Amino acid sequence: MAGDSRGVERSVEQTLGHLRTLDGAAADESAPLTLEDLYRQQRMRMVRLAILLVDDPATAEDVVQEAFTGLYRNWSGLRDARAAIGYLRTAVVNGSRSVLRRRKTAREYQPPHQADARSAESLAMLTAEHQAVVASLAKLPRRQREVLVLRYYGNLSEAEIAEATGVSRGTVKSTASRALDALQKLMGS
Repeated sequence: MAGDSRGVERSVEQTLGHLRTLDGAAADESAPLTLEDLYRQQRMRMVRLAILLVDDPATAEDVVQEAFTGLYRNWSGLRDARAAIGYLRTAVVNGSRSVLRRRKTAREYQPPHQADARSAESLAMLTAEHQAVVASLAKLPRRQREVLVLRYYGNLSEAEIAEATGVSRGTVKSTASRALDALQKLMGS
């Protein structure tokens, strides 16, 4: 079995070494580089690196573009231009990891069973008052509707609603109050 793993290792080493040769040896890393020089010299190497990591040329191009964009934003903060190649390599690896994590998450995602819109039967079973509440809720602004639904249908606390909607507890309180006032006006009580 050890011979098989050595053969695989050798094969990987030869293949990746061949790709490295095709990409050309790195430019003299002791010479100062401009961002434009770096882009011309390293772009394809970084794209090939990303392709090997994410196995998709278009995604690899995006990862490398993001890496160069990050480098551009941080160019003045580099200790010297030669450090840029290491920065790019790290950015491409990290960007590729992010892509792979998103892919994994997307593959594993099982959407919750989505019930069809309220059926005619379920609405018919509601009293006239309840039907008026449901109809009035639909007329509220999005945030007000969310807060009331999470509070009264989801039975969440103010803190849980704040976390779910990304607003403060005070905003949840005031939004709920405004929503109840608006519902009262909509229902003509």
